[in-house]
Amino acid sequence: DRRQRQMCIRDRQYIAGELEVELIPQGTLAERIRAGGAGIPAFYTRTGVGTAIETGGFPIKYNPDGSVAIVSDPRPVERFDDVLYVMEKAIKGDYSLIKAWKADTIGNLVFRYTARNFNPPMATASKTCIVEVEEIVEAGVLKPDEIHLPGIFVDRLVKGTFEKRVEKLTLSQPDKPTLSAETKEATSKPISEAEKKRVLIARRAALEFRDGMYCNLGIGIPTLATNYVPPGVKIELQSENGILGMGPYPKSGQQDPDLINAGKETITTKNGSAIFSSSDSFAMIRGSHVNLTILGAMQVSRTGDLANWVIPKKLVKGPGGAMDLAASGSKVVVTMEHVAKGGAHKILENCSLPLTGRACVDLIITDLCVFEVNKRMRDLVLIEIADGVTVDKIREATGCSFTVSRELKPMRFAPEKN
Repeated sequence: DRRQRQMCIRDRQYIAGELEVELIPQGTLAERIRAGGAGIPAFYTRTGVGTAIETGGFPIKYNPDGSVAIVSDPRPVERFDDVLYVMEKAIKGDYSLIKAWKADTIGNLVFRYTARNFNPPMATASKTCIVEVEEIVEAGVLKPDEIHLPGIFVDRLVKGTFEKRVEKLTLSQPDKPTLSAETKEATSKPISEAEKKRVLIARRAALEFRDGMYCNLGIGIPTLATNYVPPGVKIELQSENGILGMGPYPKSGQQDPDLINAGKETITTKNGSAIFSSSDSFAMIRGSHVNLTILGAMQVSRTGDLANWVIPKKLVKGPGGAMDLAASGSKVVVTMEHVAKGGAHKILENCSLPLTGRACVDLIITDLCVFEVNKRMRDLVLIEIADGVTVDKIREATGCSFTVSRELKPMRFAPEKN
């Protein structure tokens, strides 16, 4: 089974009842750790409102027979300015094990590119911080304004000797700007029908880009959309692991294991790029500074509920940053094939899978059509239809009712790249 092959050892152990895991949104994790290091016992966030994060009851540990042994607790909820928030408690640890690039002899640290990620907040939130570094220099060699983490948070330094490995090598080529290494061999083969669908969805998604937007894109079709940014439009890509202004994938030989996106793909910087910690990255997201989010989905409801992070007892993708993005107030666009393999509906009256966010989706782009979510009327509106597709076919492929716009148009696409 493909899903079984995708699961890592941790996921298999969790489903088999061998491991106790609390699954929480990545941005919430970053802020819980940061709060622990800052002496803040708890905080409120919109992330997780209306999901199992708020209500509790999600399995933390299974019994060997598949029954649930431990479930998550519900979160306290409070309303501020007529908006619901859940309360999250800070996390503190006895030890933190982190990785840095350079340290001086009094513990000041410098991180390299996106390897900063969770390391600074982790260092602050423990009683004892142990740091593995590539190089230790004398105090004074590092300039004060170069230091990313002051030595006050560091207890022990270990100079490591290791080989840096690239986990997901992704390269660019002039004619294939998003060519991953594992699919490189297949590029000489004719393009499949599935790939044609993905490209068309990506070309339609690219029309949602507006000049000057800050955008966060999921892996797969959302990232593919950057190949079709319309002429005259400039966007800045933000990644949850701490980079704003991502450049293209590197050419062969230029990849750097310390420079990756949130999907662990190798990337590059460009003029104007900025790099920061994961806690700063999610502050941008929670603070509604990101304008547009494009991501995939397993299911979307008629009212814009989103489910894309777990199939209980089968596939554990984890919330990642999707819950934070769904609750951020940015425009949320879902890109996906209209039906699942076997023809199962993915657009439903109500999602049957655990939610990523409630009433958060604004636009759904599939290989058959484009739906707009009318949140005021709590309804889906069919606004664009693909060539050769009928409204009746869309009704058959959709698991809920919808309204057909009086201004229904043919599906639009960004221009193909030559």
